[in-house]
Amino acid sequence: MRLLNHRYSQKIGWSAIATGVLLLPLLWFGGLHFQRPPQVQESRSLFQGVTYQRSVRSHPRPIMIHVVTIDLMTPGIKPFVTPGDSATSQISTETNARTVSQFVREFKLQLAINANFFYLFREQTPWDYFPRVGDRVNNVGQVISNGNAYSQGNRKWSVLCFAADNRVQILQGGFCPTGTTQAVAGNEVFFANGQPANQGHDPFKDKPYARVAVAIDASGEKLWLILVDGKQRFYSEGMTMAELTQFAQQLGVEAALNLDGGGSTTLAIDTRSGVKVLNAPIHTKVPMRERAVANQLGFYANP
Repeated sequence: MRLLNHRYSQKIGWSAIATGVLLLPLLWFGGLHFQRPPQVQESRSLFQGVTYQRSVRSHPRPIMIHVVTIDLMTPGIKPFVTPGDSATSQISTETNARTVSQFVREFKLQLAINANFFYLFREQTPWDYFPRVGDRVNNVGQVISNGNAYSQGNRKWSVLCFAADNRVQILQGGFCPTGTTQAVAGNEVFFANGQPANQGHDPFKDKPYARVAVAIDASGEKLWLILVDGKQRFYSEGMTMAELTQFAQQLGVEAALNLDGGGSTTLAIDTRSGVKVLNAPIHTKVPMRERAVANQLGFYANP
């Protein structure tokens, strides 16, 4: 009888261990959902000349929108784009992939977002994807960092160009003017001259998606960073391009440029306790997991 009881206890013990092992991934995955920003409106100052607003919508679907407004004429504000590798002239790739949080931490910035579309890219499972941190990748479109243009322009793409005095412009045609100090590229200007641009029909644009955009005012002295979380059912399912255009119009922008979105969508800031992600990125279907990307647009600012 004692032997039977002992074997029964062992069986129960091993079953409990097996159940615990199986539950751990579920508990971890579930815990990540609670790390996402709360679904409540928020508006606050982040740094001198930099404000943040989180908008929450329930119709036509759950949507979380993050807007950073930057007064580029505020003392201490300075844009900074991911620098290219010094060896890019010798190899076919341009940068080492890193997350937005790593970019903020490495260059001691106050905030940053992801920027250009890039390649190579693969996303199959939570453990089968490319790039990982440190992998070599290429940007699509022009990139300029501290006056060094290390990724070539493409006339089919558009650019966000910062001058030495911090004034910014959005240009179609793929190339920034001489004297540009920092620049990133996007695939489409969806707002121009204070009016929505003709986007044509595209099934991808009609689909709710995680989006990243930059917008400017007519003077080139104000910049908006617009991020829309997506691909997260019941939390934030994203916006169509038509909805993003309407939102930009409500902000009163002069021009707006679409950057890389989807799982790349990330906004990170520096805080007293370290770098914090303000939105809800989702990479390989794992919420709050940042994707390593080719380049970023960051800013220095005074406390």
